[in-house]
Amino acid sequence: MTNTIDSSLLLSNYQQNIRKTGTNILGKDDFLKILMTQLQNQDPLNPMQDKDFIAQMAQFSTLEQITNMGKSLENFLKSQEQNNMLQASMLIGKTVTYLNENNEEKTAVVKSVSFKDGKTLFQLDDNEHSSIASSQIIKIE
Repeated sequence: MTNTIDSSLLLSNYQQNIRKTGTNILGKDDFLKILMTQLQNQDPLNPMQDKDFIAQMAQFSTLEQITNMGKSLENFLKSQEQNNMLQASMLIGKTVTYLNENNEEKTAVVKSVSFKDGKTLFQLDDNEHSSIASSQIIKIE
């Protein structure tokens, strides 16, 4: 009597399918699967200690919280950028007094606003078509 093994059940075939459809990020379910496999395959004469199990759970929980905090921070920064854009656009058409490169006070009307490398630049409606940073503005009328 011979036993046959269905090749579709081989672990290598299963892992290839996971790589095609899965993501590169381990989630809660993945951690629990790893933990269950670890518990099922542990040495019965030297089982996993409670403190080791608790430490692994705490590490995973901390990692998950840090990941969530990173995502929240990204969302916050995006909303701040949008808020800065709205606030800067409110200066269009306003007269501003600013300090030029020679620390001289000049006055002009803001024609448009642009954002480059995280900085806000104001294009002025003057003879020189100047562009100034928000830090140069000393008065808004």
